Amino acid sequence: MGKTEVECCDVTCIHNENVKLALEQMPDEELLNSLADFYKAFADGTRVKILYVLQKSEMCVCDLAEILGVTQSAVSHQLRMLKQMKLVKNRRDGKTVYYSLADEHIQSIISQGMEHITE
Repeated sequence: MGKTEVECCDVTCIHNENVKLALEQMPDEELLNSLADFYKAFADGTRVKILYVLQKSEMCVCDLAEILGVTQSAVSHQLRMLKQMKLVKNRRDGKTVYYSLADEHIQSIISQGMEHITE
């Protein structure tokens, strides 16, 4: 990718009303850091693939490993992180554990992201 130049103001002029309004509406630092951490979960290709696959149906670790062409251990590691971030949930059926997206918000985020990058 080539560098894109960022346009800057030619003069320094603080728009006090805009700054005040933005500062009043700014969430606290902890909440913003949690939001940043949430998006970090989408920064790994394997995790995104898992989330994409889980949009279609719930799957066990064995199925996910087969689809992604990685080890079950690698899938389990990524699922652990996704579960900690509350992006996936699991249910046990006998000896098999099935994973699915935590809720419809996650499906919406994946769908909107795909729509954005394919425009």
